[in-house]
Amino acid sequence: MHAIVIRTYGGPEVLSWEEREDPRPGAGELLLSVGAAGVNPIDVSLRSGGYPTAALPLIPGFDGAGVVEDVGEGACRFRPGDRVYFSLRGKTGSYAEKVVCPCEEAELLPEALDFARGAAVGIPAGTAYRALFLRAQAEAGEVVLVHGASGSVGLAAVQLARAAGLVVIGTAGGEEGRRLITREGAHHSLDHRSPEHFRQILEITKGKGVDIVLEMLANANLGKDCDVTAPGGKVVVIGSRGLVEIDPRGLIARDLSVLGMSLFCASAGERRIVASGVAARLEKGLLRPVIRAVLPMTAAAQAQRLVMEPGASGKIVLVPPAPPT
Repeated sequence: MHAIVIRTYGGPEVLSWEEREDPRPGAGELLLSVGAAGVNPIDVSLRSGGYPTAALPLIPGFDGAGVVEDVGEGACRFRPGDRVYFSLRGKTGSYAEKVVCPCEEAELLPEALDFARGAAVGIPAGTAYRALFLRAQAEAGEVVLVHGASGSVGLAAVQLARAAGLVVIGTAGGEEGRRLITREGAHHSLDHRSPEHFRQILEITKGKGVDIVLEMLANANLGKDCDVTAPGGKVVVIGSRGLVEIDPRGLIARDLSVLGMSLFCASAGERRIVASGVAARLEKGLLRPVIRAVLPMTAAAQAQRLVMEPGASGKIVLVPPAPPT
């Protein structure tokens, strides 16, 4: 098979398309022919040395979708020929023509979804689900602010929150992003490039503020998030690209909670809850992955540059030269 390989940490230029030995499934594992691989910001951190414990050389990528080729020994609910989507934990490798995946890290891909959309599920939908329902304990009738709602995690959060009966305020950069998040379920869409959007949040909530904030860029927004969060509210920090300074008196005065959130910190029990919740909503059509770009897997460097650019509008996926049908 062929795969993208990282042999040294660095910029996108270190991503190399190479021939590799075909993997073989062990007990409780699946051998998959990859139809598409999802590109996430964490892939960029891995490539640039943000996780130096990862042994080199390595194949990047966590999310993907494809077809089961073989099943290792042990009880498993999948059979050769099944279409699945997956999100790997503790190992990497979806930027490849073939990958080995533990059975518990895969789910059947609904017939209505192609491989590209299947590859857009794992980390985005899982992150949004855990942030909303396990960390923030979101309930119907609450108001949630989704910052960066036009990205893949943000769009999943908008769809999940709307389906659960929350009032959804989303922010995006520019009119195109605002139209997208409105189409996907946001009750209110604001332009986060405008310095007025925090004032507009208070206007929408009649001065009370929101019950929950899902924050994708804490270094830019966290201090101001606290100013538009209702007493007893929660700010869930999903992403940040730098340091931030806040006045803790705002937290104290309104009894606010600031919660960190990483899908990779989920316990085994939480992973089962997230997987089941996401699968059920996909099956019902309540989660609808939005694709921004489909690129050949050999263009992984371009994809990783693109995923870090502002103005996200859905998921970027990579397709191998001869994907399964």
